[in-house]
Amino acid sequence: METFVPSFDIITIICVIIGGFIGAFVDASVGGGGLITTPTLLSLGFPVPYALGTNKLASSMGTVMSFLSFWKAGKISKIAILLMPVAFIASYIGAYVVYLLPEKLLKNIIVVLLIAVAIYTYRRGDWGDNPRQEKFTKAAIIASAVLAAVLGFYDGFFGPGTGSFLIFGFLFLGLDFVTAAGNAKALNLASGVGAMVSFAVSGTIVWVYGIIMGISMMIGAYFGAQTAIKKGAAYVRPLFLTVTTLLILKQIYGLFFN
Repeated sequence: METFVPSFDIITIICVIIGGFIGAFVDASVGGGGLITTPTLLSLGFPVPYALGTNKLASSMGTVMSFLSFWKAGKISKIAILLMPVAFIASYIGAYVVYLLPEKLLKNIIVVLLIAVAIYTYRRGDWGDNPRQEKFTKAAIIASAVLAAVLGFYDGFFGPGTGSFLIFGFLFLGLDFVTAAGNAKALNLASGVGAMVSFAVSGTIVWVYGIIMGISMMIGAYFGAQTAIKKGAAYVRPLFLTVTTLLILKQIYGLFFN
């Protein structure tokens, strides 16, 4: 693969900053910021590997800020913190075995799963408004560990919908929407850094643009997380369904038109 040398001009920088801010604002609440940031980089002429690598650096910076916001508000469970190394290792491994499964097969599976997540969440009108449990049972801890390993691996291997799946998993374990989003950010941070390390080793990160976008994403993530924490499930739930629907449409488009 040839080394990519991007042009540095004010228009590109402005697009990177705006795309990063908007993507991080959404991502801080329900994930799915890559729906905005990755296409932004692709539209600016970044080859796919460099767009993915640069986005992973920037998104990891943004996730640090949203993680700290949820942590300060007490919306991240201790078990999620303890499972971060699991997500990190699984993501790093996932980024190395990316060619084991045909991409089209994986896209088909993801579309079906995302549709199931959206339908289940929509039908459960009061789901995530109030927690069904405050403490993790032994079974819930084991389930959380499996969630961290599987979705950490998936984030490094493929990625789209990781935040949605993590939130859905924690909702299923009985947490409210905001705490589920906070726990998802903790594991997403670990898996994102794991994948970023892999991209860095492969040399597919444009560091200058990644850092510029990352700073913008840190600001966007701060405001996005604060909005989610203050407004609660009434804000997070419809946004979650919107982003999940957009992910479904994106995956379907990729199946039929790419």
